[in-house]
Amino acid sequence: MDDASLVEARNLLLGMLARREYSCWELQRKLTARGYSSSLIERALRELWQDNLQSDQRFAESYSRSRAERGFGPRRIAAELKQRGVSAVLITESLTQERDWDSQVMKARNKRFGQALPTNPKERARQMRFLQYRGFTQEQINHALSERDS
Repeated sequence: MDDASLVEARNLLLGMLARREYSCWELQRKLTARGYSSSLIERALRELWQDNLQSDQRFAESYSRSRAERGFGPRRIAAELKQRGVSAVLITESLTQERDWDSQVMKARNKRFGQALPTNPKERARQMRFLQYRGFTQEQINHALSERDS
């Protein structure tokens, strides 16, 4: 393993991280796809982590905040973070960061269906399916379908 390859890999990773946060797993996949050896990838990622330039915790917080603002619920966000190689502990921490999920579910429902509550079982089921797909819990969905946004 030569130092030129390490510098090249590190610079490539820095370029990616300059645009947005990435999980360690995502960066590892990207470098593997470009043909870098696993030992070189591990070393480059360790250096970035030690310099606090890459952090799975920061990635999880940023990602969950972004997805929540787009109307997605905690279950969907948790599944997406898990898919991106984030640990269960970090997922739990990022989802409990002072977020009012009842307010988020109301916003998502109101944006899609308006202020009026469903008037018949068919419409209620339609709204429930939408909110379930978005990743909200049953308790949050029941809250959104039983109360008007105050």
